[in-house]
Amino acid sequence: MKLHFIAIGGSAMHALAIALKDKGYEITGSDDAIFEPSRSKLQKKNILPGEDGWFPSKINAELDAVILGMHAKEDNPELEKARELGLQIYSYPEFLFEQSKNKTRVVIGGSHGKTSITSMILHVMQYHDKAVDFMVGAALEGYSNSVHLTEENDFIVIEGDEYLSSAIDKRPKFHLYQPNIALLSGIAWDHINVFPDYQGYVEQFEIFVDSIVNGGILVYNEEDTELQKIAEETKNPIRKHPYRTPEYSIEEGKTVLNTPEGEMPLEIFGKHNLSNLAGAKWICQHMGVDEAEFYEAIATFKGASKRLEKIAESASGVIFKDFAHSPSKVKATTAAVKEQFSTRKVVACLELHTYSSLNSEFLKQYAGSLDAADEALVFYSPEAVKLKKLQSISKEQIFSAFKNTDLEVYTDPLQLYSTLKNMDFNNVVLLLMSSGNYGGLDFEEVKTWIKE
Repeated sequence: MKLHFIAIGGSAMHALAIALKDKGYEITGSDDAIFEPSRSKLQKKNILPGEDGWFPSKINAELDAVILGMHAKEDNPELEKARELGLQIYSYPEFLFEQSKNKTRVVIGGSHGKTSITSMILHVMQYHDKAVDFMVGAALEGYSNSVHLTEENDFIVIEGDEYLSSAIDKRPKFHLYQPNIALLSGIAWDHINVFPDYQGYVEQFEIFVDSIVNGGILVYNEEDTELQKIAEETKNPIRKHPYRTPEYSIEEGKTVLNTPEGEMPLEIFGKHNLSNLAGAKWICQHMGVDEAEFYEAIATFKGASKRLEKIAESASGVIFKDFAHSPSKVKATTAAVKEQFSTRKVVACLELHTYSSLNSEFLKQYAGSLDAADEALVFYSPEAVKLKKLQSISKEQIFSAFKNTDLEVYTDPLQLYSTLKNMDFNNVVLLLMSSGNYGGLDFEEVKTWIKE
């Protein structure tokens, strides 16, 4: 099968291209810019485009299909050529569904926790040598690629994102997968550039539940009142399995889970991660892993990449890096770190980086989100606000939105670096939360900040 990827350098797109190359497909692609690690990975598989840019000449009648990435615009010259030739054009999720039509599709959705839950499930499956296909939004320990596709595996586990599928397909990705087994972890308003009001955002999850195949299964977090309501009101004839945060304790800086077999120490921590674990357990049981097998495997799970990832530690200090950027994630992550390190000073540093977080109206959603920290820093780039064509925001607006006048607000990355680097890390936990890089922060250098 011959496939061409328009915008092959995207984090999901390059991984799908590699998975299909491994499956024996003939792959070509284009992009106007490809960054690391996508560039090296594509080069290793000999599918890195020879030069950056869009080349309609690459589009011809010999192609079986074109896969269109979210990064590509509607007037993309390669897309226009594909349309002229009448080629089959798929969005990323559409093609993933085509690859999984004959499999049991397990889709993990929710505003938060998707990557962590998917990673937990895959860790358990790998631990017990159960081969499954998958698509997950993070690097996984023990896996060379974040997408894996075969003809023979019965199950595929898919991280179900609610963002749009492509420039010409405005449906949320997770509406296209038609799950046999689905999980929803929670709902917290996000992506306001696409869903400008809360109810419109919630409706996407109602549609997702209705898309579960007849007789399928919905596993959902019953501690989320919005999810509880959706599960109760759906007319879809599905089985429903609620879950909630299990009982746990913290003993000498270690989170201990209460199980039917007794207390079990975990490598992960935080109430939100324990809730994720409970959801993952249900899914694994539906995939043929019993409770005892699940606990045996999950005890060795150290977390998903960029999710409360410990990047440096000494006897007296520790630095965590986390992908948290939406208000609910920031609040849950900050609270988790303070609960785990209650005797240490917790310094939380948040970058406002996404379209939603830099929107002056949406900022109000961050009220109280950093309150669990002993010291809180917020960084944003006025230049990023301009590039996103948003109204400018002031430090005073941030103080007001977070309802915390003790915040330190930075707009100059060099000033932020200086503050963080020269911190006294004695008995301190530094939590760096962002989906960006604080204007160019070198995380390899960050690892040197803590001295033994």
